[in-house]
Amino acid sequence: MVSDEGVEGIGADPGGQGWGATRSWVEKGLSEAEHIENVVHLRGGWTSEMRRLDLRGPGGRRSLVLRSFVKPFFVRHAGGLLTREAAVLRLLGDTDVPAATLVTVDATAQYCDHPSLLMSLLPGTVRLDDQDADDRAELLARQLVRIHQLAVTTRQRPRTYQAWAAPERVTLPVATERPELWQRAVDVIRQEPPAYQGCFLHRDFHPGNVLFTGTGDDLQISGVVDWVETSWGPADLDVAHCSTALALLHGIPAGMRFADRYVAAGGTLAEDGTAPLYWRLLDALGFAPDAEKVAVPWRELGRVDLTAGVLAQRLEGYIGALFGRYA
Repeated sequence: MVSDEGVEGIGADPGGQGWGATRSWVEKGLSEAEHIENVVHLRGGWTSEMRRLDLRGPGGRRSLVLRSFVKPFFVRHAGGLLTREAAVLRLLGDTDVPAATLVTVDATAQYCDHPSLLMSLLPGTVRLDDQDADDRAELLARQLVRIHQLAVTTRQRPRTYQAWAAPERVTLPVATERPELWQRAVDVIRQEPPAYQGCFLHRDFHPGNVLFTGTGDDLQISGVVDWVETSWGPADLDVAHCSTALALLHGIPAGMRFADRYVAAGGTLAEDGTAPLYWRLLDALGFAPDAEKVAVPWRELGRVDLTAGVLAQRLEGYIGALFGRYA
């Protein structure tokens, strides 16, 4: 949600989904004499339409970000997703996690064209290129440790995690030369989930949801976005999700190193012989058969080299590497 696709006029409909009622809802909540000057469609999102709203008023200019769920599946679940994200953003406001500030939310589209959430604009950009990927991975690991160490009350605790893969729902690649590897992986997640020590999870932590500023010694994380899936569960699950993404983006070794980076940064992962493999495969199989779901927004952000063939090869190789290390 960081790359600008183009500035639209105030009455324009970036994304083609209709937003007249949503715009009116936003404007009613603005400061006196403040108005929307420009609307910019933000690329890189998959679950929702993202817009940057450039505002102008007597006090000068500022920008906000509008998230709207428009796909039928996410519209159906928007009440829970956006209500959860709003609660998490309020919670994170009192922490050192660089998250947006909640402005307002209409989780059930009572006033908007689609379920929507309005929040502050964070500085920085998503960076998915291979250059400096190792440096960014170090920062990702440190940031994830801080997220997992957040202390929350029982009342503040988010819902228990939901698995994004199940043995009966995994779509196996048709053209694979290693069907036995995939079947072995599916058999692993047929087991009961290992016992775990729960912690606060982002649940969708990966390079596409983290903003960076600076270069070299000045490189730093300026924002972590997309808190709609925030959950309570094993740290291994967040580490697994970021590891899979890194393997797909930058190659299998990058994915395999992330757990070590996380532990070196002060994080704690499961040590039981079966648990690490279970959590990592549970995540990786959610991308089967070829990770094309994430490839679309990644290509929009410049990674046109990540073809379906490349990602399918990396995903299969990563699963093989997981067995090589943890089985």
